[in-house]
Amino acid sequence: MADTLELLLKCNTAELPKKELRMKRLSEAAGGDVVFSIQAINFNEVSEIKGRKSEDIPLFVILEGVVSPDLKNAELMKKYKAATPVEMLKELLLPGEIEDLSREIETLSGYRGSTVEEIKKK
Repeated sequence: MADTLELLLKCNTAELPKKELRMKRLSEAAGGDVVFSIQAINFNEVSEIKGRKSEDIPLFVILEGVVSPDLKNAELMKKYKAATPVEMLKELLLPGEIEDLSREIETLSGYRGSTVEEIKKK
């Protein structure tokens, strides 16, 4: 078995996992593919989010994990008559969409699944 330290030294963990998701309802409403590019969020971002109001945590996960489109865009907030990005998301997305999108970002970030496995002795 390769030396674990050597493997860790070769590892590039700076690149966070990414994924693209098509938002079904928004795509139908817009008449074209509405695609959100998401990525994992790092430890510091998760720590900051955990300090927020608990009912808004999924919204902050979305704001940190969505790379594109820019959900903090002033025009988007104006369109949905929202003073903050959190309020805009509440107007733009249905509760189930918020949950699904947040869950996808959490999964990329190593939550909602096992990230370790035990090595069985032979």
